Amino acid sequence: MNLESIVKYLIDNKLTIATMESCTGGLLASLITDVQDASGILKFSAVTYSTEFKIKMGVNKDIIDKYSVYSKETAKEMAYNIAKFSNSDLGVGITGRLTSNLNEPKGVDICIYNKTYDKYYFSFCEIKKETRKENKLEVIEDFRKLFNSTIK
Repeated sequence: MNLESIVKYLIDNKLTIATMESCTGGLLASLITDVQDASGILKFSAVTYSTEFKIKMGVNKDIIDKYSVYSKETAKEMAYNIAKFSNSDLGVGITGRLTSNLNEPKGVDICIYNKTYDKYYFSFCEIKKETRKENKLEVIEDFRKLFNSTIK
């Protein structure tokens, strides 16, 4: 299902969502708000591009120190804390590397936290495209696939 269908699913099931995005810079929240009536389901969105603001939004500094900001563990913290902060049914955490000048792996971790079931769902998006914009869109596609395979 596309993002419009996801928004409709959330509306129909009276579920709310909040996002904490880093490398995507709020693209997921922006695309959600392109859908009519999204105000009924999107409670809050934060772009925590810096480590400082990830921590201010509740991400445990020890997790970042141990695993880095580019990790599944940090995405999990982001998803949980944004759901908690906004009192949303679902929290989404997105963090990773869209490009790299070093020999570090490129990729983005996505986590969806379902508060009702206290359950986490994960995806790792391999970065293969040339531009940051194309890579951001790939991350959104991976979010969509993760949502469809776990939440619906």
